[in-house]
Amino acid sequence: MGQLTHISATGEASMVDVSHKPAVLREAVARGEIRLAPETLALVESDRIAKGNVLATARIAGIQAAKKTGELIPLCHPLPITHCAVDFSVPPSRDRIEITASAKITAPTGVEMEALTAVTVAALTIYDMCKAVDKGMVIGEVRLVSKRKG
Repeated sequence: MGQLTHISATGEASMVDVSHKPAVLREAVARGEIRLAPETLALVESDRIAKGNVLATARIAGIQAAKKTGELIPLCHPLPITHCAVDFSVPPSRDRIEITASAKITAPTGVEMEALTAVTVAALTIYDMCKAVDKGMVIGEVRLVSKRKG
């Protein structure tokens, strides 16, 4: 395990100094899921949730969240991301919506937190839009799948 980069020599929280690092293309992919009742999934797929189109709204929310990650997480650098995508899939078990987010930037620091934030906020948006019909939804398995630079 590596050294914690957001802790100063005196043990205080600090922002990592990336000013010496070159700006290179960086990409990150994150995934997560929201478990929900099959009946709720059917309502989402048929666009019968009272608040509107759930997946279109969650996609926009995830992208917006990725762009605001530096405002939400105290030690993250504010990054002008150049691309973000949020996609959804339903496995054959039909008991969840899987969420995948990717983010890209040319910068001296990575975009993992932006991809993770996009997945999390997309899941929270689905939860918010469906909570009136499904009190048992569970958000989970949020993780970084890959990151690449160069």
